[in-house]
Amino acid sequence: MADADKGKKAKVTEEGGSPSPAASPQLLQSISKLQEIQDELEKINVNASDEVLVLEQNFNVLRKPVFIRRNEVIGTIHEFWLTAFLSHPILGDLLSEEDQKILKHMSSLEVEEAKDVKSGYSIIFNFSPNPYFEDGKLIKTYCFNEEGKLSIMCQPIKWKDGKGITNGSGHDKGGKRPYTSESFFTWFSEAVKSDGQVDQIAEIIRDDLWPNPLKHFQDEVDAMGLYGEAEGEGDKGFGGGNEGAEEDEDEDLEEVEDDDDKEYHEEDGDDEEEEDIGEDEDDGGADADADEDE
Repeated sequence: MADADKGKKAKVTEEGGSPSPAASPQLLQSISKLQEIQDELEKINVNASDEVLVLEQNFNVLRKPVFIRRNEVIGTIHEFWLTAFLSHPILGDLLSEEDQKILKHMSSLEVEEAKDVKSGYSIIFNFSPNPYFEDGKLIKTYCFNEEGKLSIMCQPIKWKDGKGITNGSGHDKGGKRPYTSESFFTWFSEAVKSDGQVDQIAEIIRDDLWPNPLKHFQDEVDAMGLYGEAEGEGDKGFGGGNEGAEEDEDEDLEEVEDDDDKEYHEEDGDDEEEEDIGEDEDDGGADADADEDE
C-alpha cells in the first residue's frame, strides 16, 4: 500500500521510463497551499454567483414594465412577430407555410423567469382569436432541479376541427424559403423529458429573439426595400434634394447669365449703333459745311 502511494506521487517519465524521485516536501507544501487558495476562490465564486442571481432578480423586476410597454407598441405593428420570426436566420427556416399563416395571429411574446432565476423560465406565445386553435396562450416551461437536470413541461395544443398541423402542407414550391416538412408548432407538443438536453429553439427565443425583436424585424423590412424607399424620399428632402436644388440653381444662374449676356450684348449693340449714327451725323455736318464754303 505504501508503495502504491509512493507511485502516485512519483513522476513517470515519457514512454514508460523509470519513475523520477518522489516529490520533495517543499513541492508538496506548495501544492497544499495552492489547493487552499483554490478552495478560497471557489467560495468567492459561489458567493458571486449568488449575488449575481440577486441582481438579476432585481433587474427582472425593473425590466417587466418596460417589456409591457414594448408589447403595447408592438401590438400596433401589423404582423410584427411573423416578420421577426421570418427574418431570424434559424427560426425563419423552421416555419412552414401554414405556420406563417398561424403566426399572423400572434399578438405578443413573453419570457418569464422563475423568481429565483436559476430554477427555470417559461416561454409564452399569446394569440388573438384565430381559426386554428382554441388556446389564447401557448406555454412551454423549462425547470432545472438542484442537480441542474432539465425537465420540460408543455400542454398539447387544442386544435380546432380539421386544423391540426402535423406537416408543412400548403407549402408554395416557388417560395424563397426552404421547404419545412414539420410544423414549428410541434415544438409546443414535445413529450416531457428530463434528459438534460439543451433545447436550441428555446435558447434562441430566450437569448436572442426576446431581448431585441426589433433587430430582426428591421432586417426583414430592410430586405423588402421599404426602408430604401423611405431613405430615397428622405434624400430628396436632404442630401439628394440639395444636389437637385443645386443643379436647378446652377441652371437658373446660367439662364440669368445668358439673359444678362444677351442684354449686355444688345445694349452694347445699341451703343455701337448710336456711335455709328453719331459718326454719320458728324460726317453729314462736315459735308454740309464744306458745301457752304464752296
